[in-house]
Amino acid sequence: MQPPVLTIAGSDPSGGAGIQADLKTFAAHGCYGMSVLTALTAQNTTGVQEVFPITSSFVEQQIDSVLDDIEVRAIKTGMLYDSDTIRAVVRALKKHFTSTGFPPLVCDPVCVSTSGHTLLHPDAVETLVSELFPLTTLITPNKSEAELLLSYSKNASAYPEIKSLESMVGATQDLLSLGPQAVLIKGGHVVVNIADLDKFSTQHPDVLIVRDGLFDENMEILQVGKTPSISEQIIVVDMLREHEGSISIFARPHIATKSTHGTGCTLSAAIASELAQAQCLVEAVRTATVYTHRGIEGAPGIGRGNGPLNHLHPLKRVLIPSKSACNPYPFTRLLIEESATIWKDFVQHKFVKLLGQGILPKQCFTYFIKQDYLYLKYYARAYG
Repeated sequence: MQPPVLTIAGSDPSGGAGIQADLKTFAAHGCYGMSVLTALTAQNTTGVQEVFPITSSFVEQQIDSVLDDIEVRAIKTGMLYDSDTIRAVVRALKKHFTSTGFPPLVCDPVCVSTSGHTLLHPDAVETLVSELFPLTTLITPNKSEAELLLSYSKNASAYPEIKSLESMVGATQDLLSLGPQAVLIKGGHVVVNIADLDKFSTQHPDVLIVRDGLFDENMEILQVGKTPSISEQIIVVDMLREHEGSISIFARPHIATKSTHGTGCTLSAAIASELAQAQCLVEAVRTATVYTHRGIEGAPGIGRGNGPLNHLHPLKRVLIPSKSACNPYPFTRLLIEESATIWKDFVQHKFVKLLGQGILPKQCFTYFIKQDYLYLKYYARAYG
């Protein structure tokens, strides 16, 4: 059975974000997608030209029509536009679900588009926090949205900039105090490298760190002739904090691309799809972040601005994927991963390390050459 999943969000006629991205994502995850429109937009990859809000009463009527008939397994909200719409959504959901009978609800607090267009009235932030957040399983703000939400909640002109893993920890705690059961801060605009992540891991051994697509130990050979070094490479880090305080970090390579239109919509829709299939929150987020990353990696290059993702890439891991900027040598990488212990014994052997450093004693190298000669000589005889 395809679990029914509902998105409550705006429309993007160019197909990269909003309900269009959500429905593609639901379908890719094997879910039955449904949508409630909160606003019509005139937008494309270059920006948002105009927004036409749907009346709050009609938003509520749409939700009623869906929930009166279909048992929804998960819900996600995106662009809610104004206070009246948010209240209509909350009212409709409370009408159909008791506090203990809510399906998983993922709230993507869309405030600003990728191109910088405001998509949520400033006076609606308080309503979003006070009325919708307490109903949510998870909120998924990006860096800017998290800072905006926290500045409003603390009645401050600005929240301290989120610019490191440590500041993300504090921000997730502050956001959790606003009422949701869990918080996922998307770190696409937080500059972090692998060395920062390793340092954080040492200082916080209780934090679960999931490294998807990052170069593992002893993979330096895949970076020969490239800069920066593996430890200096910029990565993308999303941080999840659950209600009991546990923190999980999902790290993956940074992709230098303009194809980021609808990434937030896609990620939250993917999480909702996984929750609808009874995945635990950590695994749902992990699967969704990998799906979104591969969607960016395989983006079709449509439009003149920030292009859309590829929502139809294979959901399952391919044994030997196609070459990409993040994985230029997929077959070699697979060989190393599948023989990691043997490979480590080789590249970490004292002989190899001293040879690489240029300080191997001459007699050791001479002995190696002699042994290699004897091996090749008798190997050739055996198979000659």
